[in-house]
Amino acid sequence: MKKDFGDSISNKVYEYRVLARMSQQELAEKVGVSKQTIFVMEKGNYVPTLLLAFRIADFFNVDVNDIFTYMKGNDQNEN
Repeated sequence: MKKDFGDSISNKVYEYRVLARMSQQELAEKVGVSKQTIFVMEKGNYVPTLLLAFRIADFFNVDVNDIFTYMKGNDQNEN
């Protein structure tokens, strides 16, 4: 059975995209994904692969940690 640690990833893709005055479609084309992928990522319903996270950060010329933030959860089942 897969253990749920409660970890999550938040992102600032929307903020960076809006500051760059880009549509979701334009960003999607630049990083090689669908507009739907950008949409669900901005809503927090999709955690990108590590490769995609780096592509997005590289596109905006920032460190991946500037856009994506790892939030460690608590393991409730720990003995």
